[in-house]
Amino acid sequence: MVNVAIWHKQIIGVINMITKPFSPRDIFAQPVVNSSRVFLSPQRYIQGPGVIKNCGLYLSLINAKHVGVLASKRGFSAEAENVLQSLNEAGIEYSKAEFRGECSKEEVERHTNDLMSAKPDCILAVGGGKLVDAGKCIAYRLNCQVGIIPTLASNDAPCSSISVLYTVDGVKDVVEYFPQNPAFVIVDTEVIVNASERYLVAGIGDAMATWYEARVCEDNPVGSNLVGCRPTLAASAISEKCAQTLFEYGVSAAENVRNNQNSDSVERVVEANTLLSGIGFESGGLALAHPLANSYTEITRLNKKYLHGEMVAMGTLAQLAMENSEDLEKVTKFFIDIGLPVNLEQLSMHPLEQFEIDKVIDAAFKNPLIQRMKFEVTRDLILQSIKKADDLGTSFVKQYGDEAYKRLHD
Repeated sequence: MVNVAIWHKQIIGVINMITKPFSPRDIFAQPVVNSSRVFLSPQRYIQGPGVIKNCGLYLSLINAKHVGVLASKRGFSAEAENVLQSLNEAGIEYSKAEFRGECSKEEVERHTNDLMSAKPDCILAVGGGKLVDAGKCIAYRLNCQVGIIPTLASNDAPCSSISVLYTVDGVKDVVEYFPQNPAFVIVDTEVIVNASERYLVAGIGDAMATWYEARVCEDNPVGSNLVGCRPTLAASAISEKCAQTLFEYGVSAAENVRNNQNSDSVERVVEANTLLSGIGFESGGLALAHPLANSYTEITRLNKKYLHGEMVAMGTLAQLAMENSEDLEKVTKFFIDIGLPVNLEQLSMHPLEQFEIDKVIDAAFKNPLIQRMKFEVTRDLILQSIKKADDLGTSFVKQYGDEAYKRLHD
């Protein structure tokens, strides 16, 4: 009878997901309490060298009996192999699901259908950002908990209760929200330092936006976080600490990862990229940088060539240009030092290719998040900001060079 009840609960969860997607605003952003402050975070965050080998022990905290393990084909012969061994040692049963590379509705539904008969009480997502987002979607449809084991520090997806879905061609499709953040996030820094330096640097690009977008939402009296409520002091403090950490330790951490070496700098930057940024963007709020970054995916040839954080870096520079921020030059110089793109040419675009730029602007303009800026945002203002950031980036490349960028992209 217990198994039947669980099965029925999972079926109802899938039906509810299809008929009415979850919206946190329906819960938190009520008109009579629109000044309420809400803070979201994963239940547990575990980081350090070798922690992936203890994931079976950590899963005992949520009394997991059967786990659906989502990983890529490569992952199952690498990081996920350690995960499966740990599950075996803990006596936890598992079903394997092989991720094919794109967090699309089709991929999510395929795994949901394949895993449903196993009735897992937790989905364990082992991989990069899109795989992590897919894992959250699958867990929600199966009405079970989700644990995240990121193998890259390239984005801030692991800690949030949000997933971005894309078309099979890699163009941003929809954003899904979930009632719960991950039950735990396990970040093995031995795994992170053996990945490409470019992934860590892209994560820095994603995370650097966190403070600048959260600051906008905090300063704007009608600004809100991703559940439609005012940011807490904790979210703002975490977001600011994220940027401070990146400025202080980012360059040395990238150098260490280039040499596959762990260090205090690496541990700090990985935490900033993953935990601080993950909490900061969700509980602190987004403004222009991310909507603009996601709009670059409208240029499909960019999707195979550039990482999310590299596009976010360009979005951050445009936002700072729009604000006439005194930090624009500081961030541009930091991005040059770390190897992130600072002008359109480094994103395989050209400032005179007006059709492509208009396509990006049109997509960004449709995103309501840009209205969290403290002034009216028009298409022309977005265009001026992109070009202002591009001009400064081009000037700085001539002045300081682009050695770090070329090292990561050539």
